Amino acid sequence: MTVEIGQTAPDFKIPANTGETVSLSDYKGKNIVLYFYPKDMTPGCTTQACDFRDHHESFADVDAVILGVSPDPVDRHTKFIDKHGLPFILLADENHEAAEAYGVWKLKKNFGKEYMGIERSTFIIDKEGKIVKEWRKVRVKGHVEEALSYIRENLT
Repeated sequence: MTVEIGQTAPDFKIPANTGETVSLSDYKGKNIVLYFYPKDMTPGCTTQACDFRDHHESFADVDAVILGVSPDPVDRHTKFIDKHGLPFILLADENHEAAEAYGVWKLKKNFGKEYMGIERSTFIIDKEGKIVKEWRKVRVKGHVEEALSYIRENLT
């Protein structure tokens, strides 16, 4: 399955690092930056998470909440958050429910090995719950600034 700009964002219920089960619909009325990333504690994912951390207040200023999603379990998310001082929620999509709903659970190749994993992707969801922007196969450098600029220019 894949999603398209203009459609209602698929809802999900998955565990968060807070100990709660979180639904996307819990954030209706806010702009949402839903970003999918492959794995906690890896160089690219750490850079991306720290970029979101460093711009967290700017996202809050445009009434946007950041939700990070990976297949890592809650305890690994908690260590990742503690190590890097991340001020936003990370969701443990261990069964790939959200990743599959958004079409980011993909066959990947690395050093000649094939495996299923997350394709680094970001979705901007407006206050009504519609997908208004997507980035797939995200390159980390400059991405967070691009997402913030999009919200500032289109959703404020």
